[in-house]
Amino acid sequence: MKKCPKRVEVGRRQFLRGGGIAAAGAVVATIAPGKSAEAGNGHRTNYPSNRLGNLKDLKVNDPMDISYPDDDSPGVLIRLGQRVDGGVGPDGDLVAYSVMCPHKGFTLEYDKSDKTLNCPGHYSRFDTELEGQQVFGHSNQNLPMFTLRVDDKGDIFAEGVDELIYGRTENIRA
Repeated sequence: MKKCPKRVEVGRRQFLRGGGIAAAGAVVATIAPGKSAEAGNGHRTNYPSNRLGNLKDLKVNDPMDISYPDDDSPGVLIRLGQRVDGGVGPDGDLVAYSVMCPHKGFTLEYDKSDKTLNCPGHYSRFDTELEGQQVFGHSNQNLPMFTLRVDDKGDIFAEGVDELIYGRTENIRA
């Protein structure tokens, strides 16, 4: 029987090596930085600056209800009482988060004893001292953290969000 001159002999190892190279290329294409500013893809989304309150209005470990970036997005502003990653203000202890659980949108409740935001629906827990990191539960993402700025008068402004807010397909204002 005559062999086709264009036929390529591919052994098992060569086939697997080629598949590995293709898979590695797919991974690089997936994680390579893109031009998208959409949150949830590891990119912060900027929104218009919105005043949330003033430092003098906050007590340590006593959350203040807020809305950001609009009235359909409830959140919470918390002065934790100790410097944390992502915290702002003179003591680096001021943080703000969406209070809609990223799993199913239940309203989260703040637990002062361990400084977590907790879902009454499926029991996801998010650590406010660790930039909203999920520490338990069904959610598949961390809690959206609002980017804050404090001016020289102590006014607190929200200016962006780092994850996709529940119920939205993208974090872009129309």
